Amino acid sequence: MAETLRSRMARAAVPIVALVLAGCAAGPGGRGEVESWLTVPDGSARLAQQPELAWQPGTPEDAIRVDPSHHYQEMVGFGASITDASAFVIQRLEPSARAALLRDLFGRDGGIGFAFTRLTIGGSDFSLSHRSYDDMPAGQTDPELRNFSIDIARAEVLPTARAALAINPELKIMATAWSAPGWMKTSDSMVKGTLRDAYYPAFAEYLRRTVEAFATEGVPVHYLSIQNEPDFEPENYPGMRLSPAQRATIIGDHVGPEFARAGLSTRILDWDHNWDQPEQPLAVLADAKAARFVAGVAWHCYGGDVSAQSKVRDRHPDKDVFFTECSGGEWSPAWTEAWPWTMRNLIVGATRHWARGVLMWNLALDEKHGPHLGGCGDCRGVVTIDSGTGEVTRNPEYYALGHLSRFVRPGARRIESTSPVGEVLTVAFADGGAHVLLAFNAGSQATEVGVAEGGRHFRTRLAPHAAATFRWPARK
Repeated sequence: MAETLRSRMARAAVPIVALVLAGCAAGPGGRGEVESWLTVPDGSARLAQQPELAWQPGTPEDAIRVDPSHHYQEMVGFGASITDASAFVIQRLEPSARAALLRDLFGRDGGIGFAFTRLTIGGSDFSLSHRSYDDMPAGQTDPELRNFSIDIARAEVLPTARAALAINPELKIMATAWSAPGWMKTSDSMVKGTLRDAYYPAFAEYLRRTVEAFATEGVPVHYLSIQNEPDFEPENYPGMRLSPAQRATIIGDHVGPEFARAGLSTRILDWDHNWDQPEQPLAVLADAKAARFVAGVAWHCYGGDVSAQSKVRDRHPDKDVFFTECSGGEWSPAWTEAWPWTMRNLIVGATRHWARGVLMWNLALDEKHGPHLGGCGDCRGVVTIDSGTGEVTRNPEYYALGHLSRFVRPGARRIESTSPVGEVLTVAFADGGAHVLLAFNAGSQATEVGVAEGGRHFRTRLAPHAAATFRWPARK
């Protein structure tokens, strides 16, 4: 994870003041027509349902306009990665506490409805060991993958994913390799190096067998990227540098055909790295063989600007966009810096720039920001689980994701919404018979907000850095 995120988030910080949420309530004996939920950085509300608001006639000039006639991407969902570390801390909860937490994270009945997650293929920095699914002693190789086994995933990750699927059968799962087995690489190690040309076919088979083995365990892999952060070689945890030309060859000549021969429906995503190098996925998509098998591009937040997602999508409107990793951490105070940055860039920014899915990094970590082996020593999970007491702390990322994940189900479509009011940022969705609008006040002053649709409007007031999700029945 790059240090650039810390400096960007620090620049985003502004003072927090109290919030007033005031609406035009329904008349005596009446019932409001707009439901709303609120989060306030000062802690006075955390995704808390508010009194219903009533529509008034007219469309004020300064109102946010929601227009369902203009629609964009279909949503897959929101969530966070079930890393080895996340599964470890979740599985060590008492069974009743574990079940309650998973219902809260993945359930739609009283939970926040996560519908998208990401698993690592073998070890990462948030693993208890740096192992692949086909390790060999130094100097030995296994090109026929006779030693292949997903036993390390069977211990905790796959049971956690199965439990999440049981709660939310709509859950879509992405899998990502942090490194090929060491013997396939120039470093003869999971750490650093690149993939040897001679082992491109073996790596494709390794990924195909992983997808098939996960499915046998009841965990279907809907999306896959062949390499996490391919332009970065970490010093002390698994990684593997792969240039655009290498990725194009690996996908176009090996992984794509291997998956096709096996009849796999898993969709391949390229890049899975930062916003600051859109030229990398563009180079892969310029290769005709690779482009045939690449379903979309995955992005991380640790460098560049979220607008890169649209730059690539504008060139390739037939390819999906996913946002697949960002982490909060102790370098950025939770509610004064991390919350507004996440709302601005990921919850509103990523979705307005075409993301069909939005993922944070670790779903859960302990109070010591782990367990981890190398890499980030002060990252924050979406939730923190105290290893001694089992107490669960819901972090700003939980509430940020929840402002959409609870209300925007898989299959919903983003629709047009304007943001004419100061620094109020919006994103809107049509979800079945309802319309959903998220409004976030990114400014330093309290702001009155009007929301208009179809010749009617309602009004409310948001203080700095307050977020409100509104939901109302769509007109027939």
